[in-house]
Amino acid sequence: MAKAQDINTVMKDIMGAFPVDTKAMEDAFKNQAALSEKLSGVALTAAEQSAEISNKWTKETLAKLNDMTKAKTEPADYAKAVTDFASASAEVAAENMAAFAEVAKKVQMETVELLMAAGKDIQEDTAKVVKKATDDVTAAAKKASAVK
Repeated sequence: MAKAQDINTVMKDIMGAFPVDTKAMEDAFKNQAALSEKLSGVALTAAEQSAEISNKWTKETLAKLNDMTKAKTEPADYAKAVTDFASASAEVAAENMAAFAEVAKKVQMETVELLMAAGKDIQEDTAKVVKKATDDVTAAAKKASAVK
């Protein structure tokens, strides 16, 4: 009567025939961590620049409000102060929105550059891993066919 094979032994033999390159997994993790660090740096720099713009904008607005709230001798001076504040605020708003747009543009450009560089690196790494895996499988197949 035929003896039943142990399934664990069969699975070990099958998995052993297809070696896994753990170094490739480690390298992929390291590359992902490095990319995340660079992208985080871009985001944090943008947040810092945005905070600086907001801080400057707030200080300028408060300085203009201080000028507007001072006591005036003529009633018409109050209307002029409000008009001056409104026009100065609109001008500062336009400048600051342009500054925010520049920060956003810089973030976009840096992110695209990082992702393109990462894509190129991943493509090169993948080609190396596929070649190594192909070579390993070919060698395993030759070894298996020679054992028969």
